[in-house]
Amino acid sequence: MKKYTSLTEIQILIEQNKLSLPELLGHYLEQIELHKHLNAFNEVFFSSATEQARLVQKKIEAGTAGRLAGMVIGIKDNICYKDHVVSASSKMLKGFISPYSATVVNRLLSEDAVIIGRLNCDEFAMGGSNETSHFGVVKNAANPEKVAGGSSGGSAVAVQADLCLSALGTDTGGSVRQPAAFCGCIGLKPTYGRISRYGVIAYASSFDQVGTITSSVSDAAILLEVLAGADEHDSTVSKHAVPDFSTSLEVCRPRKIAVLKETMESEALDPNIKNAILKSVEDLKALGHSVEYVSFDLLDYLVPAYYVLTTAEASSNLSRYDGVHYGHRNLEASNLNELYKSSRAEGFGEEVKRRILLGTFVLSAGYYDAYYQKAQQVRRLIRERMEKMLSDFDVVISPVTPTPAFNIGENITDPLVMYMADIFTVLASLTGIPAIAVPLGNNNDGLPLSVQLMAHHFGEQDLLSLAHSFLEKGNVRSITNQAN
Repeated sequence: MKKYTSLTEIQILIEQNKLSLPELLGHYLEQIELHKHLNAFNEVFFSSATEQARLVQKKIEAGTAGRLAGMVIGIKDNICYKDHVVSASSKMLKGFISPYSATVVNRLLSEDAVIIGRLNCDEFAMGGSNETSHFGVVKNAANPEKVAGGSSGGSAVAVQADLCLSALGTDTGGSVRQPAAFCGCIGLKPTYGRISRYGVIAYASSFDQVGTITSSVSDAAILLEVLAGADEHDSTVSKHAVPDFSTSLEVCRPRKIAVLKETMESEALDPNIKNAILKSVEDLKALGHSVEYVSFDLLDYLVPAYYVLTTAEASSNLSRYDGVHYGHRNLEASNLNELYKSSRAEGFGEEVKRRILLGTFVLSAGYYDAYYQKAQQVRRLIRERMEKMLSDFDVVISPVTPTPAFNIGENITDPLVMYMADIFTVLASLTGIPAIAVPLGNNNDGLPLSVQLMAHHFGEQDLLSLAHSFLEKGNVRSITNQAN
């Protein structure tokens, strides 16, 4: 069976009786078994997915199916699904069965998507290479010696390797966009508050946002339509009306585009990525868009501010895992204090413990003003600077990552190198604006390259229509293997 890249393609075949949903699910289950060495799935929901596919097929035949009928989707292993295990790829929650479903899961099911399984990720979404998972590293399908990216590495590889049509991830500082870039997929981080976080295991609550990884912009658009909107369970969700993203993709008026000059001049930027982005800029001009290089001199402050704030929030959010309420529990402790210490020491991996310690430090009485409060001030300054830029431009362009996917084990022992890899993605996270990673073909080693588009708050329509127009014109194919 061929690789399907859009829900529309699948729905047409089902309507023509050339394909059934159980057959499609069977194909993906075979693919998962064939590619199990990539380690993308922590668990395949064989029973529930099979039953779901059977029921949705009946609804299709009766003409009562929802908008996502025909979509087989995986969910990151930090998104709760009632009566299914959710572990955040951590020993701390290994085997924990969720008593309820996340809002995003309920919305997928209400529109008849089939959820095929839970996808591997960095532990508690803390990592940029999917090497911190308790269940092992996820391998890039383009080259299994390379990382998949993180923290939603399993989600990206599942789409890349045709293990499901699309996947949900979460993006705190680039955790949807970076793995999508490493795997040649489309990764969308919506505006903070566009999609409910209810039922998503928290890392840093003022940053976390559910996002999508797909092979087509049209699938990103229809998923955003279904997932977005107000939710009584999450007070941080916006009540903004949700546009008909999927029906407006063809409308792409000329845009005023800014390219962040300092990101393109960064010494860390791989020449292949730089050349591919420069080529894409020329293609955008050819499509009638105006492009201007704009200075953003706060680049050096992005990563420090991001890690001060997110580790602080992580230390608070992860305090609930104490060995008492739920999760891993040490059975040999002789008193309560020892129970807390032993359970957390055994249940958390090294990177999670590192971030908890950093967060506890920056929130401590002697350092709160010097670090946490200062980082909040820097965040406000960065947000104001971006809002000013986006009042003059429709879309802002930058790289997604400094390099293509790197070797497994290459950077994991140096936290500073790993943290600096987020330099281009954390801007959208600190400011809460939407961003999308768009593939630019491969370099000469067959590794995917990508470009990042950012827009004003709730400007997802601009991103989706521009990305759709760009990809439909065939620019990705023209860039492939020409970056050198």
